[in-house]
Order: sequence, then structure tokens, then C-alpha cells
Amino acid sequence: MTHNLPLSGARLWDSLMEMARIGATPKGGCNRQALTDTDALGRAKLLEWGKAIGLVPTIDRLGTIGLLRPGKDPTRKPVAIGSHLDTVPTGGKFDGVYGVLAGLEILRALHEAGAETEAPILLIDWTNEEGARFFPPMAASEAAMGLADEAKLLATQEIHGPATFGGELARLGLAGTADPAAWRDIECYFETHIEQGPFLEEKGAPIGIVTHALASQAVEVTITGRDGHVGSTMASRADALAAGAALLLAGEKIALDTQGGGMASITRISVTPDARGNIPSGCRMLGSMRHQTTAGLQAMLASWQQAADRIAAERGVGIEMALGWGYPETVFDPVLLGRLEASAQRRGLASHRLPTPIGHDAIHVGRVLPAAMLFIPCHGGLSHNEAESITPEWSTAGLMVLADAVIETAGLVR
Repeated sequence: MTHNLPLSGARLWDSLMEMARIGATPKGGCNRQALTDTDALGRAKLLEWGKAIGLVPTIDRLGTIGLLRPGKDPTRKPVAIGSHLDTVPTGGKFDGVYGVLAGLEILRALHEAGAETEAPILLIDWTNEEGARFFPPMAASEAAMGLADEAKLLATQEIHGPATFGGELARLGLAGTADPAAWRDIECYFETHIEQGPFLEEKGAPIGIVTHALASQAVEVTITGRDGHVGSTMASRADALAAGAALLLAGEKIALDTQGGGMASITRISVTPDARGNIPSGCRMLGSMRHQTTAGLQAMLASWQQAADRIAAERGVGIEMALGWGYPETVFDPVLLGRLEASAQRRGLASHRLPTPIGHDAIHVGRVLPAAMLFIPCHGGLSHNEAESITPEWSTAGLMVLADAVIETAGLVR
């Protein structure tokens, strides 16, 4: 479908730069970790912008913000657009925030034109997508979709401090009264995001149609060896860290053997005793495995467990592997994806279909409701970095394609 709404790529870019000043870092990035003072300022700015164009705000008990533009048909459920404003400690200007402000620009254009849609349009800013302070990531959307416990999330303690999720909501006055389950009462959900990978830039395509999300599983590894002096014999050691290194490399090989289908990473390692002269008797590692399919992920995890059993026997250590937070392969709605793809084609914008190996709120929404994701490129595939960057042209291309699909879905009243 075509429309004549006054969408402004320049206004979107200006809004991105204005939001980037909140929590700006010396190296040009952003630090707006979830439920911090800077996160509160970013949320206040979004609410201010929404109020200026008459959007109706709703805030749920987990702090998630919804800004509603009513539609003509009171029987229609809202067509939702969303992402997040929170960042990692050394984040960039675009991860998450681009999706929120692209949605805001669509609503601004509708307001400026005095246009009406059949269905309401709802803009959502999810709380704690990044999980930088409070694990897990995508926490509020997971709970809102009924896939995680609200009370448990509110009681979650921050990773590097004593504060709790619920305590910070209360301290900052960010908790609303709406039931998070209310976000399930939508017709469908769109999310647009920077790719966080190099594929689209390498292909020279400004638009990525995200077909599905890889299945993902966090793994916690505990290795128990035996203390000893680093100057003692090599022959009889039960070195927990050496066993952990072998297990890390085994996981890497398992992922490489999938020929691009899977991924494996260890992201945190701690040892005990943490002493210069001691062989580590304990090693704790946190990591994850991902695969294009849930079945493929299960096969990778089984192979990793077999490797752990072998390494434990060879090195005389104990290895326990516990599965933590994760989610299955999630396929996005083909009708909604088709609308995004058709828009790109009509506008003469090259597009490619691709999966997302990285988590987004759309994944949890898509496990329950029709959802679609759109990617735009980022330079070098770099994200979660203060040097993260995109071009205004990519930003505008994503805005136009997203707007077409959202407005087609909501139905523009002529």
C-alpha cells in the first residue's frame, strides 16, 4: 500500500541524537542501563514526546511504557510497534532506541497529517531488554507474555550490587499499575532494529527481513578439581581451569562442526582460590549455545555434555553443567514479513531475508502472538559498542518500510 504521510527521516535522526545525549559517554556512546537515573530520564523524554502528539500513556507494574493512538474501530486490537531505550554500559546510540523512535515518528506523521487508522497503534518501550544490570535480558517482555514469573523478576537482584528490580522501580517512580499481561491484548507486533552483524552492509542492502530467531540456551558450568602448588608436578594435577579450557574449546568445535548452523560462547570465568601460587581447584564458567533450530540446539548441548564427561574422566575433575535461561527457535509471522518485504520492493530498496542469532523482545512476543522484525545495517556489524553507527539513509529506509507495513496492517482511513 502507498500513503502520503509526512514521515521525516530528518526528524527521526534529530530525535535519535537528542536521546543519545541522555547518558552520553565520553567516547560518543550511551550508558542508560535499565532502571538507572539515566534510564528514567530517557523514559521521561519519550513520555514528553508522546504527550506532545496526544498519545495515551500506560505503564505496567514492570515499568514498560505503552503510548496509544486510538483508532476508528473500537473493536480492533492495537497494532503494536516496540523496542527498548535501555543500553549496555558502553552502548551506542541506536541499539533498541532506533526501533522505539522509528515507531514514534510514524505516530508523529499520522498526527501531523490529521490521519486516522482503523485499528489503534501502540508504541511500546520494554523494560530491561539488555539485561546489563538485571539478568535475564528481554525480562519484561518475557514476563508480559506469560513466559516468566512477574514476582520473581521484581525480586531479581542486580548483577553487581544489592539493588533489586522492584526496588529500583519504586525508587525512580517508574512502576505503573497496569497488568503486564495487558500487552498480550494486541493484534500483532512489529520491531525494527540495527542488525548487529555485517551481513546487510556486505550485501549493500538497507533492509533485512528477519525470518526467525535462533534457539538459545544459557549454560552454567561448575568444575571441581584439587588445590596444589603451581610448582608441583604436572603428572597428577586436577586443574579445574585447564579442564575448563578444554571444555571451552570442545564447545567451540561443536559449534564449528555445524557449518554455520550453531554458535557457542563462554562469556564469564572465575576461579578459586584466586591466588597466584595455586592451581585452581574450582572453576565456574557462564556461556551459551545457539542453533538455527531447537532440535539442533539440543544436539549441540548433548555433544557438549558428552565432552564434559570425557574431560572430567581424563583430568580427574568433576564437571556439572546446568541449563539456565533460554528460548526456542521462534519463527516470525509470514504475513507481516510479507508486508515488510513488499514495501521494500515497492520503494526500490534491496532486501535480504536473514535470521537473528541475537535476542530481542520480538522473540518473546512472537512466541505468543503474530510478530515481525525488520533490520537495517550498522557499520561493520558493530553494536554494544560506543562506536556503533548507522547512516541517516539506512535509518530513513527502515522507517519507510516499517511505516508502510504498520499502516497497511492498521488500515489507513482515507
